[in-house]
Amino acid sequence: MSGGFGEQTASGHLHVPSESKEPYPAEVLEQLSAEAEQVVARYPQPRSALLPLLHLVQSVDGYVTGRGIDFCASTLGLTTAEVSGVATFYTQYKRHPNGDYTVGVCTNTLCAVMGGDQIWETVSERLGIGHDETTEDGTITLERIECNAACDYAPVVMTNWEFFDNQTPESTVRLVDDLRAGTPVRPTRGPDRLCTFKQVSRVLAGFPDGLADEGIGAGEASLRGVELARREGWTAPGEGGDADAATSTTAASTEGIATGEQTSVDTPANAPDERPTSEGTEADK
Repeated sequence: MSGGFGEQTASGHLHVPSESKEPYPAEVLEQLSAEAEQVVARYPQPRSALLPLLHLVQSVDGYVTGRGIDFCASTLGLTTAEVSGVATFYTQYKRHPNGDYTVGVCTNTLCAVMGGDQIWETVSERLGIGHDETTEDGTITLERIECNAACDYAPVVMTNWEFFDNQTPESTVRLVDDLRAGTPVRPTRGPDRLCTFKQVSRVLAGFPDGLADEGIGAGEASLRGVELARREGWTAPGEGGDADAATSTTAASTEGIATGEQTSVDTPANAPDERPTSEGTEADK
């Protein structure tokens, strides 16, 4: 791993740097605790706040540190093992220092055949790093992504989860060069500027940055299907169709058992602060 940002064994176990376990400075801990209290207050069960709290830790430390694990555990009344199990499951949580910008190159099927593999090889060589590695200056973490969910603009590169559509090896090299030089770059869609990894983590923790409504969300290619449907007068079942059929469909969809489906309403929710158990209900036995 480039930059000495953690050591990963052959078995995949990551040794967290000892400095990541050092206690938070008093003023940092005070601010973090106050914001964590706001996050936890949004949920009827405190442990449900674990995901945004991990993002909050990343917004402070730049990754999920050992002290961040301890903080989340003590705040929510969980064990450090429970918190670590979540932090190591989702790829948006980093267990070693992350760059200011996460550049994700999609190499899934469509992007790959449209040039994604070539983009990856070119940018990886340019930066001198591989998957989930960070440049020596700490600016860029490079990731090979399975899908960026924007196949209509393949090949796609995302930077801190903002879209850069219809990319080429040359355009992506310019992108990473500009990021390392501190030159402002503008995503293809969404806000006019990129936020840093820490800033984005704060948004994911539930603290808006005011940029959500900037720019376009769905571009021309994404809207072609709905435009064609409107031009041809196509509608989904139940939209302007047979009233009885629509009523029947609605009734069936709201009665999960009748249609062989189950929804969350079929199982009672845990009471506030109640921990789930392995014991089933009488109906399950």
